[in-house]
Amino acid sequence: MRLLYMQKLTRLRRLQQHSRLFFSEAQTEFEADQCIITLIKQCQTLRSLKTVHASILVSHRHQDLFFVTNLISQYASLGSVSSAFSLFSAVSHFSDLFLWNVMIRAFVDNRHFDRSLHLYAQMRRSGVEPDNFTFPFVFKACANLRDVEFGVRVHKDVVDLGYQSDVFVGNSLIAMYGKCGRVEVSRRVFDEMPERNVVTWSSMTGAYAQNGCYEEGLLLFKRMLGERFKPNRVVILNAMACVRRESEADDICRVVVDNGLDLDQSLQNAAMVMYSRCGRMDMARKFFDGILNKDLVSWTSMIEAYAQADLPLEAFELFRQMILRRILPDHVTFLSLIRACSSLASFHQARMVHGIIVRGCYDNQLTLDTAVVDLYVKCGSLVYARKAFDRMHGKNVISWSTMISGYGMHGHGREALSLFDQMKLSTKPDHITFVSVLSACSHAGLIDEGWECFNSMLRDFGVTPRSEHYACMVDMLGRAGKLREAQHFIERIPIRPDTGVWGALLGACRIHSNVELGEMAAKSLFDLDAENPGRYVILSNIYASSGKRAEADRIRALMKRKGVRKVAGHTIIEIKNKVYTFVAGGDRSQPQADLIYSELTKLMDRIRREGYTPDLNFALHDVEEETKEKMLSVHSEKLAIVFGLMNSGPGSVIRIKKNLRVCGDCHTATKFISKVTDREIIVRDAHRFHHFKEGICSCGDYW
Repeated sequence: MRLLYMQKLTRLRRLQQHSRLFFSEAQTEFEADQCIITLIKQCQTLRSLKTVHASILVSHRHQDLFFVTNLISQYASLGSVSSAFSLFSAVSHFSDLFLWNVMIRAFVDNRHFDRSLHLYAQMRRSGVEPDNFTFPFVFKACANLRDVEFGVRVHKDVVDLGYQSDVFVGNSLIAMYGKCGRVEVSRRVFDEMPERNVVTWSSMTGAYAQNGCYEEGLLLFKRMLGERFKPNRVVILNAMACVRRESEADDICRVVVDNGLDLDQSLQNAAMVMYSRCGRMDMARKFFDGILNKDLVSWTSMIEAYAQADLPLEAFELFRQMILRRILPDHVTFLSLIRACSSLASFHQARMVHGIIVRGCYDNQLTLDTAVVDLYVKCGSLVYARKAFDRMHGKNVISWSTMISGYGMHGHGREALSLFDQMKLSTKPDHITFVSVLSACSHAGLIDEGWECFNSMLRDFGVTPRSEHYACMVDMLGRAGKLREAQHFIERIPIRPDTGVWGALLGACRIHSNVELGEMAAKSLFDLDAENPGRYVILSNIYASSGKRAEADRIRALMKRKGVRKVAGHTIIEIKNKVYTFVAGGDRSQPQADLIYSELTKLMDRIRREGYTPDLNFALHDVEEETKEKMLSVHSEKLAIVFGLMNSGPGSVIRIKKNLRVCGDCHTATKFISKVTDREIIVRDAHRFHHFKEGICSCGDYW
């Protein structure tokens, strides 16, 4: 340590000596200026830079813009924005545009985006006109702040000052509007540009990718190739982000090879994610295995691919291999691992991952800490989620919204509203927060509170309702049985209702067996998305519960004709740190299978004596009544619960996860099971959490 200190001290003294020599021995003023600039650029620490700065002050040249702008740039590159701005503020040459540009760039490079916009506004008030070097940095700040209103005002300056034809300004405009969700304006700017370079095409394909306009992005990429532009790495990465089909992925890979970029590791990493998104995990793994010198991004990309593909066990195994190879994870790796753990719904694994994060000192990063809160929520432990939330420093709107959403998912509507009130004391809610609050009100049946929250969005917080907010309101009214009110609400929505809105109404019609509105909602859904099997199944169940068996059979026949297959139900449970998966319909693949079915039969007899009656509407309709009852008894959640009862201690909590919405019969049966076994059973289905205890569910049969 002492040796290192002495080395630094020696370097500093040498720099001081050089500084004095340059000032005293330079033959001409030009040589002296060049020497000083060289010294400034060689400074790697604030201390050394301040030494050179002091020499400039002594020489009375501190008002020379040539030195000032270089000093500002170097201070900014070393992260000392305050020193850079102090120097800027002390200069009297406020009419010099170059000086303003340097300071605006310093703010942007150090992610002080709001300050860069304030400085731009101050510059305009001072009567200084921006140029084509100013605008790209200002638009970058607007993009990162998602401040499209400020961006529009600066765009007007671009037009008024005649810079709309500048390719660099145009590129930054495209990127800004794309990041702010105004992709149609990005395209208009693109189409009006008289000159384009490869960055122009890259910016536009990136805007399409960011806004989910994948087909448009790929069409533009093909057009670029047709116009003989040679693609670079960035534009190919943007095109890869737009790929959703295997054939498209193959086409992109051919472009990569044809342009000699097949050894580019960033493209290899992106190819893994691209093929995994297309359902080709074998190809994704092939790319991963083919990378000779895998870096952290390679490992993290493959872990994320497994997590996205709902292959959590493979993600954990790859993480284990990564650690064995002494590759240190970063917060992005942990975010991918948390995603995998959330999919697994394993409380034990959640504790393990959180422990690794804390021991490795990766906590106290807001994004990661928020993900940990969400992880505990999805693994069924609000207690641990709230502990993690309370330990967070500097909570932002996402942190608050995550915890509020967690309370809502678990049916704790009052707690969600209480936390929302706390949040408003320090943090302004956004559109995501209101989705969380409205969803919590819906799941808890808090109609009046839900209306008050919805009405306050625009009135009190300036948040314009979006489609997802309208869907929450329809869901809330529908669950409460106010189906006509929900219908009238949909008719008054100022935007075209999407699948979320109609899906909420259809789900409510299933709960309340309303055939007329169910048919209307289903028709609208089929027009918007004819491939989703869940909508057909719900409509079929509505018909069946209303005694319209012929109509139910017609819907199932329609599914067969269209090739729409129902998603197979499965349930997972963790016992002694090992995860087991059960599927419906007589799964005999698990250990203890014979004993499971024997215990299941005994348990079903036991709850029947307590008053349980199977709801045969949740079985296939073209079989005998006795067969229906047997089919219901072997639903995957019942098998998993019995397995959990057999392999856990008395009084312990049973935690299971179902990939679909839990059916009404299993919901009723689980209430009885929790009562006769004196166990708490936590079920996470595709929509929410159910906490069964002493014959009662936390959802109040309101799900």
